[in-house]
Amino acid sequence: MRIAVVGAGALGLYYGAMLQQAGNDVRFLLRRDYQAIREEGLKVTSPKGDFHLQPVQCALDPAELGPVDLVLVGLKTFANHRLIELVAPLMQGDTCVLTLQNGLGNEELLAEAFGSERVLGGIAFLCSNRGEPGTVHHMGQGRIRLGEFAGGLSERATALAELFKKAQVPCEAVADLRRARWEKLVWNIPFNGLCALTGKNVTELLNHKPSRREIIAIMGEVIAAGNAQGLSQPMEADAFISKMISATETMDGYQPSMMIDRLEGHPLELEAIYGVPLTRAAARGVEMVRVGKLHALLKLGETE
Repeated sequence: MRIAVVGAGALGLYYGAMLQQAGNDVRFLLRRDYQAIREEGLKVTSPKGDFHLQPVQCALDPAELGPVDLVLVGLKTFANHRLIELVAPLMQGDTCVLTLQNGLGNEELLAEAFGSERVLGGIAFLCSNRGEPGTVHHMGQGRIRLGEFAGGLSERATALAELFKKAQVPCEAVADLRRARWEKLVWNIPFNGLCALTGKNVTELLNHKPSRREIIAIMGEVIAAGNAQGLSQPMEADAFISKMISATETMDGYQPSMMIDRLEGHPLELEAIYGVPLTRAAARGVEMVRVGKLHALLKLGETE
C-alpha cells in the first residue's frame, strides 16, 4: 500500500517507520528532519528492538509524494490551518485519510474538504519522543483504535487495522469513533495539561496525592461530558478511571507531548484537546469546571 505520512513528528515517524519496515511503500512529508533522513535514513529506538531504515522516501512538498492510497495524519492540531493544503495533493479517486491527531474536530475538517466517506479517525496510545534529527524514541505502548468518521464497523477500517497489526502495531477497528475519542480525552485532558502547567511528568503527578486526586476529578468531568454526547455505550466512570490510572503507572517518568511542547516553546494543542470538548460539553448542558480552569491557565502561558 502507498502511504503518505503528514505530520512526521514522534507519532508519524514511529508509525510510518513500522509500516515501512513491514514492506509498505511509505512516504514522509518532512520539515525539521528532512536533511537528516534523506542523507542518513530513519532510526527507531524501541524496547521491541531498534532498527534503521534507509533509504526513506521523503519530501518537503506534498506534491512530490502523491497520489497515495492512504494519508496518515499526525500533524499537531495547532497547524490545522495548513492541513487541507498539505493533504490535497496526495488524494486520488479512492484515497482515504486516517487522522491520528489529538482531540476533537479533526475528522470534521477533513470531511468538509474531501467528503465524510473518505475519512477515518484513530486514537493512538503511544509513548514516543523525537531525538536528534532522523531519530525517534519509542518508550512503550503503541496501540491504535480506529474507525469510520461516518460511524459503523466497516470492511475498510478492519482492513486498515490488519495493516497495522502486520506491522507489529496492535490495532483495533471500532464502530463508535466518537466514544473512542472521548475515552482518549479522559487521559489527554488531565495529563497533558497538568504536566505542561507544572513541568512534572506523569509519575511525579501520580505520586503527589493532591495532584492524583485532581487528575481523578478531571477524568470524572470528561467522562460525564462524553457520556452526554450520545455514545453507543456510556463509559463507566470508576472502572474506566481505575484503568487509566493503572495504565499510566506503567509509564515511568513519561513526558506527554504537550509538556514537551511547552518546555520547547512550541504552541499547545489547546483548541482540539480543550476548546472543542468544552464547547460540545456545554452544548449538552454539562459544565466541566476543572477542565475550564485548566484550559484558562494553559492559555495564560501561550504567546499571542
